Amino acid sequence: MKRNLYLLGLMMLVLVSCDQKPTLQKYFVKNTESKDFITLDVGTGFLKNDKMKLTADESKALESMQKLNVLIFKRNDKNAAEFNKQKTEVNNLLKSDNYDELMKMNFGEGGISVNTKGEGEHLEECVLFLNQKDTGFGVVRVLGDDMTPQNVMTIVGLLQKSNFSSGQLQPLMDIMKPKTKK
Repeated sequence: MKRNLYLLGLMMLVLVSCDQKPTLQKYFVKNTESKDFITLDVGTGFLKNDKMKLTADESKALESMQKLNVLIFKRNDKNAAEFNKQKTEVNNLLKSDNYDELMKMNFGEGGISVNTKGEGEHLEECVLFLNQKDTGFGVVRVLGDDMTPQNVMTIVGLLQKSNFSSGQLQPLMDIMKPKTKK
C-alpha cells in the first residue's frame, strides 16, 4: 500500500511538473493540419550536394543546424479575422517564450523580425517572422545545436548559393509580395 502511495505521488508530481504554457513549437504542431496553414520541415541534407564546395566556416555552420521548420498562413478575404488572431498569437509567443529580438523592420503593410533563443553565442533556435497584411505571414524556425549568429547568417548565404528548389518556399516568398488589386 505504501508503495502504491509513493507511485501515485510520483505520477502526480510528473503531471504537475509538465509545462503547459504555450510555446512556438506547440503552435507549429497545433496548426500543422489547419487548412489555413502550409507547413514544411527541411533537414540539412537539402544543402549538401556534390556540386557545392563548402568552406570550413560553411561546413561548421551547416553542422550546427539540425533542421528548418516553416509555417505559412495564407491570408485571403475569408480568413482576415483569423489572420489577425494568429499573427497576434505568434507575436505573443515570441515575446513570452524567452526569445530575444535581434532585429525588427517594418515596411508598408508588413514587416520582419529576427528572434533567437539561447545563451549569447550559443543559440539553439533562430526564428524569422515575416508578415504582410494582404498576403499572410510565415514563421521560419532554424533549429540547431550550439549555433552562433554568424552560423545563422552563413546558413542564409548557403540557401542562396545552393540549388535548393525555391519552389518549395514559394508560398513564403509570396507573403512578402503585396496583393495586387483587382
